[in-house]
Amino acid sequence: MTMPIETPKESPKPDYVTRFFGGPPLSVIFRLVLLSILVGVILEALGFDPWNIIDSLQRLVRHIWDMGFDAVRFLWRYLLLGAVIVVPIWLVMRLARAPRAK
Repeated sequence: MTMPIETPKESPKPDYVTRFFGGPPLSVIFRLVLLSILVGVILEALGFDPWNIIDSLQRLVRHIWDMGFDAVRFLWRYLLLGAVIVVPIWLVMRLARAPRAK
């Protein structure tokens, strides 16, 4: 007695709108709105103006150029401050995961 072989059913093809968005349209639009707000906050913190992007870019480059070596000292301070926390935690995690000798 042989059993009948079932052919796999084709999944329904997504409509054109879903294919265009790469997923459910409302979900994609919601994610795009959240990402746009996040990027907008970051750009605002950098001093960008949405109505005058070119002037904002020129102002940012001029500000970085004017900072010169103050920027290096500024970044170095934050590097050291973060390393005081990050490096010991990394070292403890590495030692905790090290293979034990038998």
